[in-house]
Amino acid sequence: MLLVTHAALTWALVGLILTIQVVHYPLFARVGTGGYAAYQQEHVTRITWLVAPLMLAELGTGAALVLFRPPALPAVSVWLGLALIVLIWGSTALVQSPTHGQLAAGFDAALHARLVRTNLLRTVLWVARGVLAGWWLLRWGA
Repeated sequence: MLLVTHAALTWALVGLILTIQVVHYPLFARVGTGGYAAYQQEHVTRITWLVAPLMLAELGTGAALVLFRPPALPAVSVWLGLALIVLIWGSTALVQSPTHGQLAAGFDAALHARLVRTNLLRTVLWVARGVLAGWWLLRWGA
């Protein structure tokens, strides 16, 4: 049950990050300068309520998989999964969150481009986690 829960959380986050990367972040440039600061603050507030519980649960279940690894999963793969989570959290804390903070003062095309560009790393990392979680489910069910 732990593995299925973890995979479901990961894939929920994969869907969310793909939506943000492909749809939401590019649309920031179309908000307009007049209401952008309020829009940015509202985005941060709303997305935090959605993403924070999922990320915390993914981290918790990822750590639990390291401690209670199903025998079908190679140990290196669960450690890799946890390392990817740490990289995602690091990128979020050190790059995306501060950039959102800077954008809260108003739209800046260079900062916006940085947000979209650097978020691509998180997107790739989460898709990699999704593939890994899918592979785990296949091994576990085999």
